[in-house]
Amino acid sequence: MSTPGHILVIKLGALGDFIQALGPMKAIRTHHPQAHITLLTTKPFQALAEKSGYFNAIHLDTRPKFYQLSKWCALRTFLNDGQFTRIYDLQNNDRTGFYFKLLKSPKPDWVGVAKGASHRNTSSERTKGLAFHGHVQTLGLAGINNIEIDPMDWLKGNLSGFGLTLPYILIVPGSAPSRPLKRWPHYAALCQKITGDGYQPVLIGTQDEADVTAQIKQACPQSLDLTGKTALFDLPDLARGADACVTNDTGPAHMIAPTGCKTLVLFSDDSNPVRHAPLGPHVKTIQKNDLNDLSPEEVYATLSSFTGGP
Repeated sequence: MSTPGHILVIKLGALGDFIQALGPMKAIRTHHPQAHITLLTTKPFQALAEKSGYFNAIHLDTRPKFYQLSKWCALRTFLNDGQFTRIYDLQNNDRTGFYFKLLKSPKPDWVGVAKGASHRNTSSERTKGLAFHGHVQTLGLAGINNIEIDPMDWLKGNLSGFGLTLPYILIVPGSAPSRPLKRWPHYAALCQKITGDGYQPVLIGTQDEADVTAQIKQACPQSLDLTGKTALFDLPDLARGADACVTNDTGPAHMIAPTGCKTLVLFSDDSNPVRHAPLGPHVKTIQKNDLNDLSPEEVYATLSSFTGGP
């Protein structure tokens, strides 16, 4: 366990990667219990980081463009005036490699992949699987071990008034509008099947996915449509009360799976489950090159074996 000091953790995004970094962030906090730890992140993740309680301070990175010299100067000042004794880079990309170059010599300890780092991970294995496992490998170089999945028990939502009926199964039928190949088209048929088993299908999505969930609701009126009604921070509590979740490869899956909810994720060839599956103790994946070829019967059979029935 290290002595007190000023520690910087860098994690800029995206959502799934940020969730997978929570366990490593908690391990850093445990390893430096008396240190003043600052997180350098972006605006979308500020509230989540604050709720975790792992940081003494949060500094927002505006991710300046190459021509925004005043912002680069401000970032360089922050990095050098922070008197950081160690920096943990959980982003590990070209941008944060450049941040390393902004530091004056002698540079603080840097744990990451940047060339010249004191604790540099050069293993080709780092990026072959989930981001979480790469972080485990990297932090091990700095003596931080026993890193676990963060179930986000500290994240509480407000589920009152949703009309949930036990038992229920979460259904996440959408994805980013720019990634239509990630959407499985047969959720309505699946919802009809699980309703017959006594489950309430609970539809989760944003307003961008309202057309998709409305079609499912029309085909399966017993479904509870929470489209646009849930905040991001409601998802872990919804997951903790669910018997299971069936989801596309999309952001909410990363908020659901770490809680321990049995999570079945459907992948096309548009993404790789080895690298992009959500992190959790009970995650199963099915992959088809084209999700149109994945039948409701196959998904239902896998889900039934997963849940053990109603």
